[in-house]
Amino acid sequence: MIFQIESLKHGLNMLQNTHRGSKRSNNTLKDVVTENDFEQVLSNVLSPNDTGITFEDIGALDNVKETLRELVMLPLQRPELFSKGQLRKPVKGILLFGPPGTGKTMLAKAVATESGANFISVSMSIITSKKFGESEKYVKAVFSLVSKISPAVIFVDEVDSMLAKRGSQGEHEAMRKIKNEFMVNWDGLRTKEQERILVLGATNKPYELDDAVIRRFPRRIMVSLPDALNREKILKVLLSKETLAPDVDPKSVSNMTEGYSGSDLKNLCVTAAYCPFVKFLRRKRRRRARR
Repeated sequence: MIFQIESLKHGLNMLQNTHRGSKRSNNTLKDVVTENDFEQVLSNVLSPNDTGITFEDIGALDNVKETLRELVMLPLQRPELFSKGQLRKPVKGILLFGPPGTGKTMLAKAVATESGANFISVSMSIITSKKFGESEKYVKAVFSLVSKISPAVIFVDEVDSMLAKRGSQGEHEAMRKIKNEFMVNWDGLRTKEQERILVLGATNKPYELDDAVIRRFPRRIMVSLPDALNREKILKVLLSKETLAPDVDPKSVSNMTEGYSGSDLKNLCVTAAYCPFVKFLRRKRRRRARR
């Protein structure tokens, strides 16, 4: 009985900490003061309540979600558990890799939502500038900004397009400077253990990443294509709010869609949902043709 009471207290404390953390993040976004024009990237930051995706919205990938809970959410929610020793320090970089359409971007947003962290998606369109030297300043501004709104997740989708191998043929000097600036500031995060900030990357071409970048992702998680059982779970999530015909069987559909990604399954469901409209328009055209 005592063990059960202690477990309930622990669970209640975690819930309260998460709620306070989420509330604190929202207030921080409203009150944060930008030091220069480059920190206007604040407009690209989403609070935990604005990402709109939770783990429940992602069918399957149970093992990946559990791993992310252990590696990301617990350190962000309970940093005091990782304050002692050197081996239990929170990781500052996690790489999600696997085929396209397997849910890597959704996982990243769900991590931010579930952990109560602010979320900023960094892309070339945000940090590049035509003016000499400004791109590096935008990169630096991203990291200085997330330090103010911690806990935060910096998400780099298609990370291979930004941090590919240096010295490759045709690489522009400006691009190499962007990569160097990103990694220098990333290293700065790792020296600030009190700041709860994570760089989360996603790619379907991990072999194109620079070796120094891969080293900065100490944890690499493969997000593979779903098997039949997980395809069935994905279909159930996709169809949970739809009105289905009596003969629709997610299990049968999952068995017929080997090799489909989660994105492929969604497109399949969307196509099926439009079938009644297509049939209606065809009947309408046939009636007109008879007149």
